[in-house]
Amino acid sequence: MYRILTIKTKIKVPPTRFGMPLKQAIKESIAEKYENVLDRNFGMGLTVVNISEIGEGKIMPGDPSIHYLVTFDLLVFKPELHEIIIGDVIDNTEFGAFVRFGPMDGLVHVSQLLNDYVSYDDKNAVFMGKETKKTLKEGDPVRVRVISISMAPGKENKIGLTMRQPNLGSLAWIEEEKRRFKKEGKK
Repeated sequence: MYRILTIKTKIKVPPTRFGMPLKQAIKESIAEKYENVLDRNFGMGLTVVNISEIGEGKIMPGDPSIHYLVTFDLLVFKPELHEIIIGDVIDNTEFGAFVRFGPMDGLVHVSQLLNDYVSYDDKNAVFMGKETKKTLKEGDPVRVRVISISMAPGKENKIGLTMRQPNLGSLAWIEEEKRRFKKEGKK
């Protein structure tokens, strides 16, 4: 889920940025510290939206940088447990489908793809349901639910997803089910 967080913290501006306008130097220092960085508390930092307050700069003994107390808004992405997300299948392997949503990827384990026996065609990287004949290939847009989250700085984040619930799965499957129910409702 995307959020804008207001953060108040000390930001260190190195001497290489002393010639810049102050706000730009601070924004670059914030970006260096928070953008594209995974934090278990707030998720993945995406971009600095606004700098609302800059305190007086302080010089610390033995440190050539200037430290400012800064209040800023940061756009972040952090998936929530049980959240429904739309993404795209970016890779199929024999153990599941990797789905990209926002700046992160998650895994739909083969056991969470369908309420059906699923076979995997390694040559074409396609999953297929035995009875339903539903297929899932790379590039397919999907609707998934987050069922597990493991995010730790310095380690690989792991997000478990499922498509084995009503109105989840390939968007093509969902549209086909809607058409089928509409057709059955008219009879």
